[in-house]
Amino acid sequence: MAETLGSLVDKLSIKNLRIWHLDEALENAPASKREELQSKRDLADRQRQDLMKEVDVFLGAALRGEVRIRDEKIKMYTNTNVSSSEAIKELGSAVSELACRNIKLWHLEDEARRTDLQDATIVQTKRKIDATNQERNDLMDKVDEILSNHSGSNKKE
Repeated sequence: MAETLGSLVDKLSIKNLRIWHLDEALENAPASKREELQSKRDLADRQRQDLMKEVDVFLGAALRGEVRIRDEKIKMYTNTNVSSSEAIKELGSAVSELACRNIKLWHLEDEARRTDLQDATIVQTKRKIDATNQERNDLMDKVDEILSNHSGSNKKE
């Protein structure tokens, strides 16, 4: 899949979450683990910087009509739920909601990995993960849709 603004923003929000958790781990780490954690944090920050540059390059190219803003999707599942992203009309709101879904997914995944929960609770959590991941994908599409609608003439679409 070619990168789109939605997919780049998604990756950037996940990278920011990872950095936040690494910072938290660094604060509480014993001295023997700090070097390893700092190395991971430095790598994540370099990757974040690269992603921010990639967002800037993509937006410039998109606004010049040099790249496809929206990626054509082939969906192989039935989604009967009305997307929560349908009411969103502004790019900033879509980006913010996408970041929030990634935070929610991170915490749900942590919950699903717990070993002290009963299987039924894990199944319920996995279903929440599925629904939240669908919302995340809908929001990536929404970011691209809003950009496409605002770009006017997009030569590559």
